Amino acid sequence: MKRVLKYSMAAVAAVPLVAAAMTANAQTVNVGAAANVGGLIVFVAQAKGFFAANGIDAKVVTRNTGGALTKSLRAGEMDFAPAAFTNLPAALERGFKVRGFVGYTGGSFLKSTSDDFVGIAARAGTGIKTINDLKGKKVGVTFASTGDLYLRTVLEKNGITTRDYQRINTRPPSLVSVLDTGGVDAIVAWEPNLTRALDKVKGATLVSRGGDHVCFCAGLHGLPDKVYADRKKTQGVVDAMAQSAWYIRQPKNADEVAEIGSRFIRGADKNLVKRTMKHIVFDVRIGENTKKAFNFSVKQLIAQKKMKKPYDPDQYFDFSFINDTMKNHPEWFADLSKS
Repeated sequence: MKRVLKYSMAAVAAVPLVAAAMTANAQTVNVGAAANVGGLIVFVAQAKGFFAANGIDAKVVTRNTGGALTKSLRAGEMDFAPAAFTNLPAALERGFKVRGFVGYTGGSFLKSTSDDFVGIAARAGTGIKTINDLKGKKVGVTFASTGDLYLRTVLEKNGITTRDYQRINTRPPSLVSVLDTGGVDAIVAWEPNLTRALDKVKGATLVSRGGDHVCFCAGLHGLPDKVYADRKKTQGVVDAMAQSAWYIRQPKNADEVAEIGSRFIRGADKNLVKRTMKHIVFDVRIGENTKKAFNFSVKQLIAQKKMKKPYDPDQYFDFSFINDTMKNHPEWFADLSKS
């Protein structure tokens, strides 16, 4: 027993040394992440040495919005960046050449809707108690975001069109303050801003959260020359993401993961990160349901006249990397449902 314990302790102590040795020969990759709880997979992968353990010297670059992430990717400031499916298809139709190769946040592998990460909060004194009460109100939302898609979809299902309320374009960092100061009657926000608004704005109430209306899902993608120039490097990134997602899902790691997140997410302490991360699905698998979520966004974009025709998701997604990870490391997926 003493011999086994001695060996186990030695093995644990050797982990940082192994990661350090691998980092010395690793390839530098600039990995983009959104500056919110959805970025935890990337943050934890770096902080826990999962990138290094898989041969990657990762530099994490954060941005506040999907548009800013895409701009940085185009400018070469990132090798890989996350993107939600909300408006991506329109960019692809216009000639944006990228390939998505691993999930980033959301549970699109199991189902085409996954939106517990987003919701609507209302200010006290506005009379807003239900979705129908949003008629005639001012709603703060980040235009062209998945939050925007969520708002439109939920209201349309309740017979409310965009003519029945006023959308106020608001950057994610400003959503809480604009609700607090009365600039809007309600906001659409994703975590941690949704919970932060309920905490900080006196009398604020939750009108809606999730409901399986849309897929608040994103994948990591990159320009083809970055994805395919060195498949081993890309595979290392995917393996690290999968290992990180597995680590986050283990309940015993919640406090540590929350502490890591608080280092990267401005204005979010450990307690806030821990309270909000439970609303996110950390599953990097992508598959046929991911394509369905993508096609839903395409349908919405065509209806909004932002796209002309359907776009084949196979021209964007490449499942080969994540499929190899699932085959070679089944232990990182053993706790997940297979269908």
